[in-house]
Amino acid sequence: MTKINMKQPGADILAGVVVGLVSIPISMGYAQIAGLPAVYGLYGSLLPILAFALLTSSPQFVVGVDAMPAVMVGSALGTMGLTLGSEEALGLVPVISLLVGVWFLVFWALRLGRVVKYISGPVMGGFISGVGATIILMQIPKLFGGDPGTGELPALLLHLIGELPKFHPLSACLGLGTVLIIQLGRKAAPKIPLSVILLLLSVLLAALLPLESMGVKLLPATEAGLPRLIMPKIALVAGRLGACVTCSLTVALVVMAQTLLASNNYAMKYRDTLDTRRELLAYAAAELCAAAVGCCPVNGSVSRAGLADQYGCRSQLMSIVASAVMLLVLLFGTPLLQLMPVPVLTGIVISALIGILEIPMAKKLYAANKQEFMIFLAAFFGVLLLGTMGGVIVGVLLSFFAVVVRAVVPPRAFLGVIEGHEGYYDLKRNPAARPIRHTVLYRFSGNLFFANIDTFRDDIESAIRPDTRQVIVDGRGIGNIDITAAERVLLLEESLRARGIRLYLTGHVGAVNDQLRQYGAVELMRRGSVRRTAAGALRDAGVTEPFPLEAREVSRDTAPAAPRQERAELEWLFGDETEAELERIAAAVSAELTKHFESEQELFDAERHIGFAWLSLADEEALLDRIESQLDALLQDGKLTKERLRAYEERIERLRARLEALQEQGSSWVLPLIRARREALRETLRRRDPERIARLEALWRERHQ
Repeated sequence: MTKINMKQPGADILAGVVVGLVSIPISMGYAQIAGLPAVYGLYGSLLPILAFALLTSSPQFVVGVDAMPAVMVGSALGTMGLTLGSEEALGLVPVISLLVGVWFLVFWALRLGRVVKYISGPVMGGFISGVGATIILMQIPKLFGGDPGTGELPALLLHLIGELPKFHPLSACLGLGTVLIIQLGRKAAPKIPLSVILLLLSVLLAALLPLESMGVKLLPATEAGLPRLIMPKIALVAGRLGACVTCSLTVALVVMAQTLLASNNYAMKYRDTLDTRRELLAYAAAELCAAAVGCCPVNGSVSRAGLADQYGCRSQLMSIVASAVMLLVLLFGTPLLQLMPVPVLTGIVISALIGILEIPMAKKLYAANKQEFMIFLAAFFGVLLLGTMGGVIVGVLLSFFAVVVRAVVPPRAFLGVIEGHEGYYDLKRNPAARPIRHTVLYRFSGNLFFANIDTFRDDIESAIRPDTRQVIVDGRGIGNIDITAAERVLLLEESLRARGIRLYLTGHVGAVNDQLRQYGAVELMRRGSVRRTAAGALRDAGVTEPFPLEAREVSRDTAPAAPRQERAELEWLFGDETEAELERIAAAVSAELTKHFESEQELFDAERHIGFAWLSLADEEALLDRIESQLDALLQDGKLTKERLRAYEERIERLRARLEALQEQGSSWVLPLIRARREALRETLRRRDPERIARLEALWRERHQ
């Protein structure tokens, strides 16, 4: 049984009232999309929500009539040649809901909740966005007085053009105005349930004005009272068994994936324990209840769960209250529903659908990973062009494709050494790292098999130079090798040995050695080409510490132009965003200094306050320069007095003295860079503020006397 919060129920009750009211227009609109009369959306927001609330292990997730299953069922009915809203559709939809519930019982028995982890975020995001965009295109004609469309993108666009002659100005004002108000208000006042307010205002408007005689469509009359429990007519499946089974299985998989992923996010956010098997049982109960009241399958509602979270919901008391609100509406509020303008209801539904479009994910993927962005687009257009069923197939194929691509092109890097530090570092991510002379040190972070062995070989061949004497593979990420890869590695080792270059495989798990022997590559071990560690391979090749490193030229002229040369921790953490991150840290430290730090350790205290007291010596030196610039800006803005600035400058100089002493004990190559860059910065300051630079130089001379 779900735990109910009775100690502090106020937030849960308020959240339940809001969720119940918001569910009225949304669930009615989605029911129509699924081919049912609007009132069935209210039926689906009563018993199914209550059943889920009593069985779920999630304290705050919301289930209800939602976009994904509604459009999938509506699309399936169209594929079967049924008219939405017809008697046959009215009888077949609960059968599909029943089958979805049965599938969830199968998932529960087979413990299939874990399958969700194999669906990638880009695939799910593209699929959800495609479904949302499809429904929006279906519903757009209803905003201006037309009829909804069906089918895929080409058919929907042609239907939209064909409906333009039905354009009704007043309907368009009501529908488009609803969308505009909700979208603008969502950012300005996210906690205000604008959809409920607009719904009530539209009903009031219809009561005061003869909207229907003015050409605005209203919802048909709805019978008051509770839903009648029914037994779904299984006989209606005759002749459509394949389509119904496919539709129900697809709906069950999509509901399971979307709902489990979303509820897991909330569980992680609030450190709750989510029982996946129990969730599957809760979904099954909700779907069976939906079938019993004649409704379409229900789904976890990310938008309504987010709304409940905004109001501080912490238990399923919220869902119980939302069901009670729907009960009151069905008993006493149905006469008002026939006054609801269809364009306003459509605008509310479209606004909710805009919220499920994964536009932030698309932007993030475009900026970070073009490959995953293309997978997102493929899933998105798969739904738009092939329909929800085709989109599911595309999504499954893309999920497997994404796994294959990651395996075929795993992370790889060429490594070097940072003076004064142990270990080996990525040469691209760590500009302070330098290659070991005559050595190619290569990290391959994935299993070796037939599809990526050419990548492995080509990387090594492209890195070899005329003076290369040994190639060492850091294989700590290699846990498996197949026969094709084993044979190719043996051939590569023989080819390199003929050119006077040793090849070493190092760091991999012992099981890889077993596979090498089984595949006939035991000669690699007998010739000493397989070593336990990269350090052991270097010793075998005659390369010992201190390692001979590639030369690096450091000059006073070039140092200021390449300030990233001395990054360590920050460069490794933030890569190309290091400069921007350093500015952010410096600004945060400076802001803390101007607030409440007064002790002698205030600079270090300020760094610890923002979580960056552990910076490396080189990063700390760079940060001090940025802080000095930030403090100068604060002085010019009047946020810092000259007396405080002078005290901070003295503190910064003392810290620099300590840092230089520590650096001289370690990697002294960085000192010329630091000093040259600092001199360039102070030359700029000398022209702008001679008095200040004179004071700083006096401090420097005093320190070095």
